[in-house]
Amino acid sequence: MAKITDTLLLEKGSPKTNKLEQIKTLNLSRLGLKPQDLPVRLLSRLQSLERLDLSGNGLEELPKNLELPALCYLDLSDNQLEDVTTLESLSSLEELKMEDNLYITVSDNYKLMVLLPKLRIHNGKDVSTTANHLRYVYSENLRTRIIAVWEKSFSLPDPITAEKLSTLKKNFVNAARQQVKYGPSSVSDFTKWRVEIIAKEYLRSLTEPQGEPETKGSADTKENCDVSTSTKRKQHVLVGAGVSLTPRKKLRSDLPVSPAEASPRKSVLGRKPPTLTQTSGVRMSPRKISRPPATPTGGRGRAEAPGRGSEVEQTKEGDGARMQRKNRTDRQRDADPPSKMKSCSRMQPVCLKPLHVLQCHSKQDSSEDFSTQLWACAFQPLPDSTGAGGGSRLVATCGGDSLCVIDCETGMVMKKYKVPGEEFFSLSWSTVLMSRGGGASAQHCSIVAAGGKRGLVKLIHPRNNVAYGEFRASRKALSVLRFNHHQGNFLFTGSYDKKIVMWDIGGVDSKYNYKVVQLLVLEISTTPLHICLPPASPSSHLLTACEDGLHCYNTVLGANNNNKNNTTTKRAKEMEITFPIYKKEDKDHDYHTIDGLSFLTDDIVASKNYMHCSIYLWSWSRTKAQRPDKKDRAVCAVVLAELQWANTDIPYLALNTCPGRAYIVCGDDKGRLWTYHVSNLQKNSLHTGKPVLPTEVLEWPTLVRKDRGQVEGPSINSVAMDPELHFLVALSDKNMVIVWKREKSS
Repeated sequence: MAKITDTLLLEKGSPKTNKLEQIKTLNLSRLGLKPQDLPVRLLSRLQSLERLDLSGNGLEELPKNLELPALCYLDLSDNQLEDVTTLESLSSLEELKMEDNLYITVSDNYKLMVLLPKLRIHNGKDVSTTANHLRYVYSENLRTRIIAVWEKSFSLPDPITAEKLSTLKKNFVNAARQQVKYGPSSVSDFTKWRVEIIAKEYLRSLTEPQGEPETKGSADTKENCDVSTSTKRKQHVLVGAGVSLTPRKKLRSDLPVSPAEASPRKSVLGRKPPTLTQTSGVRMSPRKISRPPATPTGGRGRAEAPGRGSEVEQTKEGDGARMQRKNRTDRQRDADPPSKMKSCSRMQPVCLKPLHVLQCHSKQDSSEDFSTQLWACAFQPLPDSTGAGGGSRLVATCGGDSLCVIDCETGMVMKKYKVPGEEFFSLSWSTVLMSRGGGASAQHCSIVAAGGKRGLVKLIHPRNNVAYGEFRASRKALSVLRFNHHQGNFLFTGSYDKKIVMWDIGGVDSKYNYKVVQLLVLEISTTPLHICLPPASPSSHLLTACEDGLHCYNTVLGANNNNKNNTTTKRAKEMEITFPIYKKEDKDHDYHTIDGLSFLTDDIVASKNYMHCSIYLWSWSRTKAQRPDKKDRAVCAVVLAELQWANTDIPYLALNTCPGRAYIVCGDDKGRLWTYHVSNLQKNSLHTGKPVLPTEVLEWPTLVRKDRGQVEGPSINSVAMDPELHFLVALSDKNMVIVWKREKSS
């Protein structure tokens, strides 16, 4: 038996270093170790340890309170484990091996899936679906039965004393363990263990109620933001007007001091999907959709080989060049800048130049297609397992019947996925685990989920050029998809049946087997346009921008909600966030449609209404801390600043943010990109009451179609930036993907 010392850990660990804090992989297998041989204080210095092998020892349990915050892989196979509850402190574990432990039962395995919130791979198998069922659905069924036991036979003593409470706790827990029957008898030990935990939690919630926070000044905020009941939104047809502009910077001095006060034209929020008879230039949306065509054979679309899309050649103004088809495809807290904005305060505004204009979503690959509308784009997320740095050059775009993955540097369309009869409206990237079997550890893989008018979610693994699955998320069209990046297998889908559904898509194995489970349904009053998860708490709250306002939901699964209408499967809104502009609404001006929403920092949110001519920056934490109105659950956003934006009545021109560079970007209906370097805002600029001018307005590049003259600036439906803003991608309503690149000097 070896003694665990600093020297041994440095010898057995990698990479080779002289500091325990830098070790990432450690092999302590077959050393004859017992629990008492594992020094907690020494091992807890391994703060960067990601992989630990303790196989082939004589461990009956792990020491309690072992803190290894970065540990994601643990091998405990071929030991003598009896108690698994001591693993609870290893909350970051994603993969666990426990074969050849004679005394481990099915109940123990179930306990592990509840105790370890991130566990996905157990003994080489993907257990995400089973684990989430146990954590949420199974636990909620137990909670319902436990509450029934309480309401039937128990009540709080009056007065409450420590002695009476202790006796009540003992009697209630024992009664719950005896009376609650659920699940197969083979896991009765797990069920009783879980019942005891939930019963104690429930009793604690009754004796230690959590009051709603109330912030000073909330009454004043609400008084200044009285909201009248909104009327039904009028529906009109929008025709985007375009102008031809040169790609020059527009400086702040070129812009008006404030937005135009003239009344916007009466507009529509129509966005119906194009049909064969649709004329180009009309913005549409999937409101009333005819029955979609049958799913392609086998339920999978056609994955095309890498290639280049049609690229529109950019020309300098007046050079007479032509388009040609190539083989490339409260106010701020105490008036101080937020911490993340401080970190960017020394960065200079970037200089972006147009690099590529692609037509890679054309119908039948026609260079004459200037009618297909492109709706969503997102950069591939950085890998989270290898630690590789740098921004991604790959961006996914969707529109029409296709989804493309583009290399922004080269303009190459690396992958293209088509589904005849589909009209894609949204996509989202995530990272899931792929189990490989044969004792090999699971690996992370980046996937894309995409959906549109047919209500189906397509699951795609671009690296292997595989569209590995699909599932029906709604009987109506899907308007938005969003993954929870802290729990990559959780996907939210918003649809035109006025619902947001949370799904667990699990991981995949080497043969692309997967399983999808519905976890939660959020009932909303109208179509969701955007979904945002607060970066600091993505598993507890959800913001959705809709045509009738901005709504917040509690998404904690298995939470003990005071509202009896809130359950694990269905949930009503927690509050509605309103804005000062609502007070100016009349029959011709409806400011409730929130068609842009994104977090700039953990606390600062950017949102807009297309008729307002401004983008609001507001504080999420200070807004959430207010007490909602009892009648309509409304709170007024704590606005920090207004950013001047275009004067337009065209809806659904989405904004986006780049937190790493403190940038906000939003396109308009003339092909321009309004950019805001928020770290440049001075403290007093947040208190003047005047909209802050954009840092720069990027004009629409001058493009020329062969034999048809210049291409007018289209509406920019969506924008995306990589984390370091090396590239900016904009999608238009005229089948053009515009890639901008940051100059090296900026």
